[in-house]
Amino acid sequence: MAEAERIIGTPDGPEAAGTEPERSEGRAAADERSGSDGTRAAHARAERSDSASAAGPDPADGTEGEAARPRGKRRIAVLFTVAVLAYALDLISKMIVVAKLEHHEPIEIIGDWLRFEAIRNAGAAFGFGEAFTIIFTVIAASVIVVIIRLARKLYSVPWAIALGLLLGGALGNLTDRIFRAPGVFEGAVVDFIAPKGFAVFNLADSAIVCGGVLIVLLSFRGLDPDGTVHKD
Repeated sequence: MAEAERIIGTPDGPEAAGTEPERSEGRAAADERSGSDGTRAAHARAERSDSASAAGPDPADGTEGEAARPRGKRRIAVLFTVAVLAYALDLISKMIVVAKLEHHEPIEIIGDWLRFEAIRNAGAAFGFGEAFTIIFTVIAASVIVVIIRLARKLYSVPWAIALGLLLGGALGNLTDRIFRAPGVFEGAVVDFIAPKGFAVFNLADSAIVCGGVLIVLLSFRGLDPDGTVHKD
């Protein structure tokens, strides 16, 4: 009988009988500890993820700046497109006026209320300050430089349009100051739009005034060139 028990492998005592349950309980405890550690690690990762989301994008990775740069470039493109159109219209109109209208009788557009009459203006817009031609030339050049420098921080389409009108108008009149008689920086601007009872002006003057009015309206609305809106 003893030989049969030895061959079959029957446990000899209570210690042998309890070995397997103890091992099972040890594995279960280890699995439980491992699961608990994994749960805590998952919670920690989730908390770090939530903190990162609440903090927003990391400025170091530059993703927000990269997204903003294309928008800024589009606004700059709008500015220079408007400026080129305003400048081209002013330049072409002055060339036509000099070739076809100067030294000729004025052309009545709406009776006496609106005429095209070619004159040379040594002053500022609308014929003011004819004794300060050089000063107005320097002011126009300074305005152009300021607008070009400001374009780098431009993120607003309305501001791009307004500054484009100012830039195109300033370039139009500055071209006359530099290249027309009597000399460099003293040239007389070609004006030809003559409303009744008002100063004679040109398309460059109109662009400057429209751009200035638009800037005033945008400022009243609290919109900055960088796209920030102030609700005061």
